[in-house]
Amino acid sequence: MTTLSPWLAQPGSSEERAVVRASWDRARRERLAPDVSASLALDDDALAAARAAHPLTPALPVISRLLHRDADDGSGVLVAVGDAMGRLLWVDGDRSLKARGESMLFVAGADWSESRVGTSAPGTALAIDHAIQIHRAEHFAEVVQPWSCSAVPVHDPEHGGLLGVIDITGGSEVVDPHVLPLLEATAAAVERELLVQRLTHARGAHPTEVPVLACLGVDTGIVTDGRERRLTMRHTEILALLALHPEGLSGGELAAMLSEHDASPVTLRAEMTRLKRALSGVVRLESRPYRLATALETDVDRLLSLLDRGAHRVALSCYRGPLVPGSIAPGIVAARDEIAGRLRTAILTSASSEVLYDFASTHGRTDRDAWMQLLHGLPPRSPRRAAVVEHLERLDRELA
Repeated sequence: MTTLSPWLAQPGSSEERAVVRASWDRARRERLAPDVSASLALDDDALAAARAAHPLTPALPVISRLLHRDADDGSGVLVAVGDAMGRLLWVDGDRSLKARGESMLFVAGADWSESRVGTSAPGTALAIDHAIQIHRAEHFAEVVQPWSCSAVPVHDPEHGGLLGVIDITGGSEVVDPHVLPLLEATAAAVERELLVQRLTHARGAHPTEVPVLACLGVDTGIVTDGRERRLTMRHTEILALLALHPEGLSGGELAAMLSEHDASPVTLRAEMTRLKRALSGVVRLESRPYRLATALETDVDRLLSLLDRGAHRVALSCYRGPLVPGSIAPGIVAARDEIAGRLRTAILTSASSEVLYDFASTHGRTDRDAWMQLLHGLPPRSPRRAAVVEHLERLDRELA
């Protein structure tokens, strides 16, 4: 079984069990007993007030879209959203499982913090501020031990504070290796949605008023303005270059950025004609110089804006991969290296150790400097040290 994070509580791994043991130790220090159970912390009126005021409320449609379709009747899955204190605010999913969950007070309004029920995915994810999976007997409370659960904390996209937790509870299938990446992607999508809503509110504009080009991690870009238009690689290259040079480019400059060999102005004019036709009514292009005549936002713009604001966690979640990764156009290659370099520099110099770990585990798998910095920043008794050292030793063997 592939370990996706050193914090996954998967059977058979001493590292993961160390995290569970630490949680059990905290429960014992709280003088909890194995027969402990959740308590109802919010009555109906207090629950309604807490829901209305909670910062995750505006992002509930995102959670519903990504998770609830897999948690309908017969799925054997419950989806819960809690606040930063571990109180469940929403619990939805399989109706028969909800009825079973009520017997152990896995209901909206109940306190599932680690200090109340001991080890559980929602409470422990909040306690350690990291995603975790808890499998059956790893729960501290005996009443919960027939269940399994996976949970991720959700953070404020601007200052990084803890907002709450998203949890999936059910049988052993909810701790399968694919579940946690789904939850982490959902948390990242929620954080992006919250940031977009704030930025939109601040500038008083609706986000769909400006079309958006997605060109990170894809060779065939997508322009969205209420509906999606997929572009060819060449048109993606052209549009990305024009977005990166809002002052405009001459025919010769744009042609040179697209190809070292075929800089024919005739070929470029033909591509521009086809691109104008593909974007008719969405984005207007002008010639002499070639430039965008109407507003176009790109995922590159969003990424760099987030980095400038210091929102490294959300920036990393927005970085789906290099700019038009399959392109060999000189202008794209140069921009690709610059964007990746800015992301790397920002994370290595300013980001938290959590974000640095996420970067190293995804886009920085072969970045020895990132892994060394991560190692130096870890506490001596961190359960992550063994995995980081092992990865560095593997890199050294591959480079030898």
